[in-house]
Amino acid sequence: MSRYLYRLARWCYRHRWTTLSAWGALVILAVVLASALGGKTTDSLTIPGTQSQQAVTVLEQKLPAASGTTTQVVFADENGTVTTAAHKAGVEATLKELKALPQVVSVSDPYATGTVSPDQKVALATVTYSVTGPGDVKSTTVDGLETAAHDAQQAGVQVAFSGAVYPQAAAVNSEAIGVIIALVVLVLTFGSLLVGGMPLVTAIAGVVISMMGVTILAAFTDIASASTSVATMLGLSCAIDYALFILSRTRTNTAAGHSPEEAVGRAAGTAGSSVVFAGLSVMIALCGMSVVGIPFLTVMGLTAAATVGLALLVALTLLPALIGFSGNRITRYSRLPLLRRARTATTTAVREPEKLTGTRWANWVVRRRWPVLILGVLILGLVALPFSKMDLGLPGADARPTTDTSRVAYDLTTEHFGAGYNGTLTVVAQDVTKPATAAEVASTLAKVDGVVSAKVAAVTNGIAVISVVPSTGPNDAATANLVHTIRDDSGAIASATGAQILVGGQTATDIDVSAKLSQALPIFLGTVVVLAFLLLTFAFRTILVPLKSILGFLLSAGAALGAQVAVFQWGWGKQLLGIAPTQTLSFLPVILLAIMFGLSSDYEIFVVSRIKEHYTRTGNAREAAIHGTGQSARVVTAAALIMASIFASFLFASDPMIKSIGFSFAVGVLVDAFVVRLALVPAVMAIVGDKIWYHPRWFARLVPDADIEGERLEAELAQEAASAAAAEAEAADAGVLLPGQREQTSDVAR
Repeated sequence: MSRYLYRLARWCYRHRWTTLSAWGALVILAVVLASALGGKTTDSLTIPGTQSQQAVTVLEQKLPAASGTTTQVVFADENGTVTTAAHKAGVEATLKELKALPQVVSVSDPYATGTVSPDQKVALATVTYSVTGPGDVKSTTVDGLETAAHDAQQAGVQVAFSGAVYPQAAAVNSEAIGVIIALVVLVLTFGSLLVGGMPLVTAIAGVVISMMGVTILAAFTDIASASTSVATMLGLSCAIDYALFILSRTRTNTAAGHSPEEAVGRAAGTAGSSVVFAGLSVMIALCGMSVVGIPFLTVMGLTAAATVGLALLVALTLLPALIGFSGNRITRYSRLPLLRRARTATTTAVREPEKLTGTRWANWVVRRRWPVLILGVLILGLVALPFSKMDLGLPGADARPTTDTSRVAYDLTTEHFGAGYNGTLTVVAQDVTKPATAAEVASTLAKVDGVVSAKVAAVTNGIAVISVVPSTGPNDAATANLVHTIRDDSGAIASATGAQILVGGQTATDIDVSAKLSQALPIFLGTVVVLAFLLLTFAFRTILVPLKSILGFLLSAGAALGAQVAVFQWGWGKQLLGIAPTQTLSFLPVILLAIMFGLSSDYEIFVVSRIKEHYTRTGNAREAAIHGTGQSARVVTAAALIMASIFASFLFASDPMIKSIGFSFAVGVLVDAFVVRLALVPAVMAIVGDKIWYHPRWFARLVPDADIEGERLEAELAQEAASAAAAEAEAADAGVLLPGQREQTSDVAR
């Protein structure tokens, strides 16, 4: 593989205009197609086969008007009442405008339905749309919600929105913050704005194509909104990191005396091989999310995997082309004092690697390997402890900032109606033809412990729709217990009334999604561990290195999830991060395990491949652990800081789900890079010694050597250089000029 990557990079270097034009055409094509066919992502997460989804299916068939997505409008006057003539007129004017909006099929009147709070300070109205997916509601309709609210607001009534569809404030461009931080780290690492900007150019090209692809795909299938954020995080961070590793090795090769073209070719054949395995490990883990059997997670995983694949391609092709445009300027460094250290580090890595800061760190770790190992494992174990108290769910409006309209609506409803009104259950009773039967079912449901009220909303086409209000909020464990209780009692209800009931609605859907994900988590974790073992065994052709890597991955993932529980579930540091304690996002453990497996494999491959390079040359395992870690420490540090900064930048987002994902990923990356790969890995490899590379003879015969360190490439190039030198010497003795020498002579003559 290293030979092919070597040739590919040199071809892209020489044919830089062709390569750049091809990528530019792909970007333009993606943008054009997205503009013409683009769809919208959705926040509605469903799982086929669950009872809540069955309820949706029945409603779509028997009562389409009740199956549409909704917006809840909260009218409030906490200083007076919403029942005064002036306030009522303003509210009704708003309701009239809401009914006139495109895609709206019905708007409930709180004064007619009785959804006015006992203290008459708050009234609730529900807007129902003709489409079932929140992403299918047109942006003009969503914008019209705020416009329609003006009449009520002018009458002195406060208006807030919640539900599946509601107007949201403009989001902070968190990606831009991450990119700026990444640029600073890159410039400090390479000591040059030109060189430091190259990874960003390649990353942006890949991410634009990926995001346009997601937009195109959203026109044909449901894609969770979080998919876009996850793909953007991974696309930016992986593309920058992969380019960083190749660019850093290119700089080192030029410092060793190679031309820029030869330097980038050798970098692609050595560091590029590691990048390919690293990228494949991330992609395999993300595709492995399909084994969970949950459609939105499958789409999320495949989307993110495609984004990482593009990041890999741009690093292997577009980056060499950009280096071709820069030519010898790739070796230039800034004269600013702060950036001169990059030149020193590059030169030191070639001439005196033992003087590198990373080498001194690795030497310290190896000398104190046992204390480092014990202390590191204990600290990570303590950080991971909160993981045992994880409560999975889908954070709702209560987790949003207090200024968010959905949070305002949630708080007003909770205060004046009760928390249960924010998590109303929709019970669909089948085989019901008479209103009396529907009333009997509702009466039975109203007597269940934990139910505030149960009212018949409609009876038609052999079904009855009953609105059940629990006494607890949508994310309360008691509400989940209530859903299970009603479902368990469905047999008794059927025997007494002849009605078959299904418990649905958004709250029940969230409960079903969380339960399914909890059941799938152990299966997915086992799949990831097996994949990690197989991939790393193939990469390093040994058994102990994959086992060590898997244990490190579990420590990193456990620490990231433990920190997430402590911060987002328990509320540690909530004022600093501007969050409200809530449940852990139900699909966070799955995507974190997938991504952490890939990223931990990245750093494992980058560090251990360097260690193996040195061990192959010297046969000294302890010295290899020191020098291999030392030579990879600077670039791994830069890569981890870039990746963590991009992830952490999503803490500026308003969506609590995106905040928790960004936080968990950032913690996981920092822990894995600095504690596991740059501390525990050299400590363990120094303790185990030569045995870390052991593998049975039969294994060596059956498993091909992927040559991720580029050893065979280096040997072939050295042999070619020796043959060329010998031919040149023979020609000199014979007085014959070789083609290359003729060109040099012509240049001198001119």
